[in-house]
Parts: sequence; structure tokens; C-alpha cells
Amino acid sequence: MVGIVVVSHSQKIAEGTVELAKQMAADVKISAAGGLEDGSIGTDVSRILAGIEAVQTGDGVVILVDLGSAVMSSEMAIEMLSDGSNVKIVDAPIVEGTIFGAVQASIGASLEEVINVLAGTKSYKKF
Repeated sequence: MVGIVVVSHSQKIAEGTVELAKQMAADVKISAAGGLEDGSIGTDVSRILAGIEAVQTGDGVVILVDLGSAVMSSEMAIEMLSDGSNVKIVDAPIVEGTIFGAVQASIGASLEEVINVLAGTKSYKKF
């Protein structure tokens, strides 16, 4: 099953997004990597790396980011892996993307299928 890591500058946003997605897909491995160790705003490569390792099942991992240094920190974490080829940062809305990705992962979608669904969330209309 594809795993998901939510990277936000805010620990509360990352944790809340994971909590919401778990309501839709409880069996999916989803990790929150938000904020700095002291609770302040920012991104932390070691937290992201731990998040990836926590959800890695061999089927791949998608990382959803909020903005700015979350991308750079996620790229650095992937580079630190012995094999980061199946870990992908996806340009998608963090909340909707996490939920849609979790639902797709829960039905056994491949990494490519999850990424394709996440790409579609960029134009998702709420009403």
C-alpha cells in the first residue's frame, strides 16, 4: 500500500490533515511531518525522513507539501535515503490531496495511480 507523508510548516496543520484523512482511510500509513522539534513553525529534514521511513511499505510514498522550504526539505530527505526512487513529492493541495491519496491507497492503487489522482486534485471543484 502506498504511504503518505504530509509536510507542513505547521505541526498542527500536518497532524490535523492526517487526522482527517485517517477518518476516510484508517488502514493507510500516513505520517505528519510538520513544524520544528521545538513546536515552532518551519520544516525539518529529519522529521520528514522519519515520516518517510514510518510509512514505507515497498509500494512507494507520496509527499504532499504546503509551500516553500517544505519542498526543499523533502527533496533533501529523499536524497538521504539509500533508495528514494519510489518516494515522490506531488504538487497537490495538501488537505484534499492527502484525503484523495489516502482513499486511493486504501483500495490498492499503485504509486502512479495515486500520483495521477493527486494531480487531478489541483482542479477539484468544491461546488
